Amino acid sequence: MTCPCITLHNGVKMPQVGIGMWETKDGDEASQVVQWAVEAGYRHIDTAAVYKNEAGVGAGIKASKVPREEMFVTTKVWNCDHGYDKALEAFEKSRAALGVDYVDLYLIHWPGPNKQSYLDTWRALEKLYEEKKVRAIGLSNFNQHHIEDILAVCKVRPMVNQIEINPPFQQPSLRQYCKEQNIAVTGWRPLGKGKYLENPVLVKIAEKHKRTTAQVIIRWFIQSGMIVIPKSVNKDRIASNFDVFNFTLDEEDLKQFESVNENKRSSGDPEVFFDL
Repeated sequence: MTCPCITLHNGVKMPQVGIGMWETKDGDEASQVVQWAVEAGYRHIDTAAVYKNEAGVGAGIKASKVPREEMFVTTKVWNCDHGYDKALEAFEKSRAALGVDYVDLYLIHWPGPNKQSYLDTWRALEKLYEEKKVRAIGLSNFNQHHIEDILAVCKVRPMVNQIEINPPFQQPSLRQYCKEQNIAVTGWRPLGKGKYLENPVLVKIAEKHKRTTAQVIIRWFIQSGMIVIPKSVNKDRIASNFDVFNFTLDEEDLKQFESVNENKRSSGDPEVFFDL
């Protein structure tokens, strides 16, 4: 089963479905999840420094025996490492933990604590990009005004914005803005840690297609032109979440899906700075 890709504005191809590694334990669990994902067909792994599992992810990639160039690895710089020098240092720690020569996509995990901090961090990402230590650079959890700050001064335009998107929080205006700026959108927490799987509207669509509700949600992302990174540590669910390329939602399904939107965020607000 081949996963379709989104071509980023610099020509790099990014698989539309990846495995999200948030809240996956480092060591054996992270390594095993990556191996199960690769076995199921995934070639896109999404982690971050703050997840504290980059070493396990790297071990899983190595154990999977898939050539490095066939894998797409995303990681992110955390809030406490904002700033030019600190971000460059943080990247080297992530790269060493992952055991890779380069990272496919490096993101600023959150905007904050202030505008200058993320502008300085962006300059560091541009340097990494110029040095070919990363194949693409981007943002995560950036609202429109944050992106505008970057676009006003950048030498390299962001290629991706990873934001919370799920049935009750579809962010159509931010997605449209990113589209206009040629910034690909990745949706995190697509399944809401499983709590959106009982939604009656989505259950009905799933029954119509003889699919799981999770598969219908992931399919919506694909047909909406987004990248999606569902998280699971269960082998069967990891495989099931990737089995989404042989059915299509029709116009009525898509309308029904959009009717579920409540503009309701389930997690952190990018307007509020926080650290761990």
